[in-house]
Amino acid sequence: MTPRLIVVETGQITTIRLENPPLNLVTVELTRRLDRALAGIEADREVRCVVVTGTGERAFCAGSDVKEFESLQGRVGDGKLLLEKAVYRRLARLSVPTIAAIQADALGGGLELALCCDLRVADERSKLGLPEVRLGVMPGSGGTQRLPRIVGVAKAKELILMGEIISASEAAGIGLVNRVASAGQAFDEAMRIAETIAARGPVAVREAKQALDAAGDLPLDEGLARELDASERIFASQDMLEGAHAFFEKRPPRFTGE
Repeated sequence: MTPRLIVVETGQITTIRLENPPLNLVTVELTRRLDRALAGIEADREVRCVVVTGTGERAFCAGSDVKEFESLQGRVGDGKLLLEKAVYRRLARLSVPTIAAIQADALGGGLELALCCDLRVADERSKLGLPEVRLGVMPGSGGTQRLPRIVGVAKAKELILMGEIISASEAAGIGLVNRVASAGQAFDEAMRIAETIAARGPVAVREAKQALDAAGDLPLDEGLARELDASERIFASQDMLEGAHAFFEKRPPRFTGE
């Protein structure tokens, strides 16, 4: 049976599942299909959170398919990496929060994909790393840029230059993953987090995500000005009124995203 490569289940919590067994390797075609899936999510105003995961018990995603390397010699930029950078950037810039549910290993391009998500939940058995230098290449789909923004430059250099692979507990200790779940429970834990986020005010959540994403790149005063602009938009929404009414009426709010 031919793998479907990307499987999407839509709803307020939308799931994207990598399906390229047994290791869910990143190929050019998988990346193209991921791009189409993300375009559909961008157009769906009902989505409030996205969970990205992989099929099977062996890997969330074990990285790029090395079998493609030879055919890409001398043209890896236009043949693979520019596409991956564009698609991974699209995932990172989704307006709604994203969670990587890391069942088993996230290595190389698989970890780079997870780094594009806002939150990461790992199975306690997971191994994570960017071991590309072991193959004579380097992380080329955002790893050298996103990893230091999450764990700091010194730790990112250690992991990338040594090609180290670390455990889920070590990853949690350096802030690479937000939570470590019991064996086999990463997806369920990610879904619990997604349900919490989906129950919050979607206008406020989207605005907060954008403000947080900008925080590391803007001077403080510019970031504070952006935060004020976002608050203005939130206070013009119906969701703000619904939240206030629900608070005083002591009931759960019924947010509509408007």
